[in-house]
Amino acid sequence: MTADWQSPAAQSLALCLLQNHQRAFGTPLIAGLAVDSSPLLAAQELFAAEVVVLAHDGADPSSDPGPRLIYANRAALLLWQRPWEEMVGMPSGLTAEPAERASRRQALVEAQAKEAIEGYNGIRIDSRGRRFAIEAARLWSLRDNSGKPCGQAARFSRWHWL
Repeated sequence: MTADWQSPAAQSLALCLLQNHQRAFGTPLIAGLAVDSSPLLAAQELFAAEVVVLAHDGADPSSDPGPRLIYANRAALLLWQRPWEEMVGMPSGLTAEPAERASRRQALVEAQAKEAIEGYNGIRIDSRGRRFAIEAARLWSLRDNSGKPCGQAARFSRWHWL
């Protein structure tokens, strides 16, 4: 049985995340992992990475329910204390508590307009209601092979419980 993060769709998405991060920031998303890696290697390394990586579809952030998560690596699943089946497909706005959703939405709109931003800080909430601060996150737009927008992603390695 193949894990969800190893599915053909997740493998393609892993390559998309790697390629678009490289395009947006000029650096690899995961040190030592080339953007032309095999899809399976990309999926394995991205899922196992110590940095938190999330992605959502391209739905309008101001719509209801807004974008839905399409990817969460193991570090993200552990931090939010949710299994893949629960996290992927969830409205991404639910990663933040209600009081923080407007500032989160504003950052997503800015990242979409600029294609990418660095240094984003925000407050998030796990599945049990515990609040944590993320620091120095990178947000970037995702484009498919034809250049069509297909979502946004975030990466961060610094966070702490509040």
